[in-house]
Amino acid sequence: MLVNAYSKRVFNLAYQFAGSYQEAEDMTQDIFLKLYGALPKYDVQRDFTAWLLTLARNHLIDAYRKTKWEKTSRDEFHEPGLAAGPGADPETGLDAALSRKIVWESLNLLAPDIRMAVIFRDIQDKSYGEIAELMSIPIGTLKSRINRGRLQLARVLKEKKDCRHDL
Repeated sequence: MLVNAYSKRVFNLAYQFAGSYQEAEDMTQDIFLKLYGALPKYDVQRDFTAWLLTLARNHLIDAYRKTKWEKTSRDEFHEPGLAAGPGADPETGLDAALSRKIVWESLNLLAPDIRMAVIFRDIQDKSYGEIAELMSIPIGTLKSRINRGRLQLARVLKEKKDCRHDL
């Protein structure tokens, strides 16, 4: 029942973190196995969704720290703001795919906590209050991480843009 109710949310979070459909599926399964083991520790006074997403976020960060993987391709992800519209010519589609890849490669360079904050806020469009609860941090700290992440992301994207123009 829990898997049916929450699998899409957990999968989307894992996919945005990992960037690979297969890895996101594996991570989603791992998260639900971890959830099953942690259910006796759940405090019924807390919001279950926030608790589950916090558990998922912590698992994703732990997995990142253990493997230190670097993603080079995030082509499967289609973010509406980065994708070419229907009927667009192939060149526009290629430009959009390249832009998506560059943004996701740049996001992957951020520290895990900062990356998660930016993903929650700028991609999933969650409120500061929701994110602060999910990440178990004060709103001031969250805003600082998001600001730092945006600045780092802008700097990396500018460097990549400058490198592309130099070629």
